[in-house]
Amino acid sequence: MDVTLVRWPEEAPRLTALRAEGAPRLLLVRSDAEPPMPVDELEDWVRIPSEDRDVRARAATLAARAAARLRPHVHEDDLLRFRDQWIALSPLEGAMARPLVERFGAVVARDIVTRSAWPVGPPTRNALDVHMLRLRRRARLVGLEVRTVRARGYLLQAV
Repeated sequence: MDVTLVRWPEEAPRLTALRAEGAPRLLLVRSDAEPPMPVDELEDWVRIPSEDRDVRARAATLAARAAARLRPHVHEDDLLRFRDQWIALSPLEGAMARPLVERFGAVVARDIVTRSAWPVGPPTRNALDVHMLRLRRRARLVGLEVRTVRARGYLLQAV
């Protein structure tokens, strides 16, 4: 993801627009100017003049943060995070979501999801369908969709 360089304070209106878009931005702050307080993790600043390698390092960090926000993540406490939103999942939903999140945008076989959530033995087909329906509803709240790919498995994607 590209990081936009913004001269501060000369380009203050541009900074406002980039913040509204949620674009990653690195402020190049004049030596005589007071830097603004960053509003989120996609904003950082560096005083100019500054060495190129310092500017590149900060831009690379912002790009990595922005890329991480584009993929969902299930934390060990069963919180499903996507972009700036999160939902709490039950332990079973969390176990079902993990392989879907790991292969975000790709088909995950039904038996992989089943083994992840029920390691000692598969549930009935109806039980899996009921729990998958619940996971679908929960995931929708953060802008994710679980689709069934006939005869292959499930696909997690952004709505």
